[in-house]
Amino acid sequence: MVTGTTSVSAGPREWIGLAVLVLPTMLLAMDATILYLALPSLAADLRPSASELLWITDTYGFLIAGFLVTMGSLGDRIGRRRLLMIGAAAFLLTSVLAAYAPTPELLIAARGLLGIAGATLMPSTLALISNMFRDGRERGTAIGIWAAGLSGGIALGPIVGGVLLEWFWWGSAFLVAVPVMALLLVTAPLLLPEHRDAAAARLDLVSVLLSLAAVLPMVYGVKRLAEHGFGAIGLGAFVAGVLVGTVFLRRQGKLQTPLVDVRLFADRGFRGALLVLLIGVASVAGVYLFTTLYLQQERGLSPLEAGLALLPSAVAMILTSVAAPALVRRIAVARVVAGSLVVSALGFVVLTQAGAGLPLVVIGMVLVYLGQGPIMALGTDLVVSAAPPERAGSASALSETSVEFGLAFGVAVLGSIGLLVQREHNSTAGLVTVATIAALASLALATLALRTLRAPTV
Repeated sequence: MVTGTTSVSAGPREWIGLAVLVLPTMLLAMDATILYLALPSLAADLRPSASELLWITDTYGFLIAGFLVTMGSLGDRIGRRRLLMIGAAAFLLTSVLAAYAPTPELLIAARGLLGIAGATLMPSTLALISNMFRDGRERGTAIGIWAAGLSGGIALGPIVGGVLLEWFWWGSAFLVAVPVMALLLVTAPLLLPEHRDAAAARLDLVSVLLSLAAVLPMVYGVKRLAEHGFGAIGLGAFVAGVLVGTVFLRRQGKLQTPLVDVRLFADRGFRGALLVLLIGVASVAGVYLFTTLYLQQERGLSPLEAGLALLPSAVAMILTSVAAPALVRRIAVARVVAGSLVVSALGFVVLTQAGAGLPLVVIGMVLVYLGQGPIMALGTDLVVSAAPPERAGSASALSETSVEFGLAFGVAVLGSIGLLVQREHNSTAGLVTVATIAALASLALATLALRTLRAPTV
C-alpha cells in the first residue's frame, strides 16, 4: 500500500519536497571532510590515544555501511518518511552530544550513534524520490539533483570546516547538523508524502544480524589493509565477512520478504550499475585522498585554500549530475556512462603531471569530476528504477552500500599503492601512481558499461 500522490507528473509540492530531501544528503557528504579538518584541534583538546583517534574517525563510516541494508528495508516496512524523521531527530541529538563530548570514549559512542542515524537518511531520501517522481524523466532529473547535492556537500565540507575552525572550536563541526535536521523535521510532514510496503512482514532479526556480521568485518578488513598493509587480521576479517555474506544472501533467497531482494541481481543493468558505482567511486576516492594531501603538504595550502582549489571540480560534478538525465534522452545511457568514464580517465592522466604545477591539478580534478557526475546520477537512477516501488528502500540501500564500499576500497587499494610508492620515492609519485591506476580502471569500466548497461529511453 502506498499513500501520497498518485499522479504521474510531479507537482510543486514534490519539487519543493525534493529540496528538503537534498538537505540531509548534503550534510552527510559534508560530515566526513569537516571532521578530518577538525582532528588536530580535537586531538589537542581531548588527547585521545592513537587507537581512540582511529575509532573516532572510523566508527561513523563502519556503522553507516553496516546498517544501510537494514534501514533501507525497515523504511519499506514502517514508512520512508517516518524513518527519515526518526533518523533526523536522532542525528540532531547525537550531533549535540558529539559536539560537547568531554572524553574520547563518549565521542566514539556519539559517532557510532551518528552512523546508525545516518544510515536511515540516505536510503530514505532516495526511496522517497523514487516514490514521489513516477515519471521516468522527472525521476531522472530528481536523482540528478540529489547527486548534485551530494557533490555540493563534498565541495562545501572543507570550506565550511575551514571557516568554522578559523573562529570556533572543533565541536562546531558537528553542530552544523542541528539547523539542517531541525528544518527537515519541521518541513517533512508538510511536504513529503508517506510511502511504505503494507504487505511486508516484520524484519527478520537473523537477517539483520547476518548483514551486520557480513558488512562490518568486510569494511573493517578493507580499512585495516589500507592502514597497516597486507596482514592476517585485515585479510581474515574481510574473508570472514564474505563468508557470512554468502550465508546472508542464501537466506534472502528463501524469505518471502527479505532484507535484500536477490531477484534484482538477475537484471544485467542493475548488476552493471552497482559495479560501475562501486569501482567508479573507488577510483575517485583514492585520488581525492592523495590530491588533498598533495595540496596541503606539497603546495603548502591551508585546509580552506585546499577546499577552494577543489571547488571547481565539485561545481563541474554538480553541473553534469543535473545535465545527465536530459542527455540520456538523446544518447543511450550506456554510451553516456562510458563516455563519462573516458573523460574521468583523461582527468586522471592529467593528474599524473601534478608536479608541473597547481593548474594541472585543478584541471585534472575538474575532468575527473565532470565524468563522475553522470555516473553518480545515472548509476543511482538505474539501481533505484530496477526495483518495484514497494522495495525502493532496499534498492536505495544497495546503491548507497555500493558507494560506501567503493569509498573504502578506493582508499584501501589505491591509497596503499600510492603510500608504498610515496615512501620509496617522493610524495608526488604517490599521486602519479594512484592517478595512473585510476585512469586504467576508468577505461576498463567504460568498456564494461557499453557491454552491460541497458539503455532505457527516459
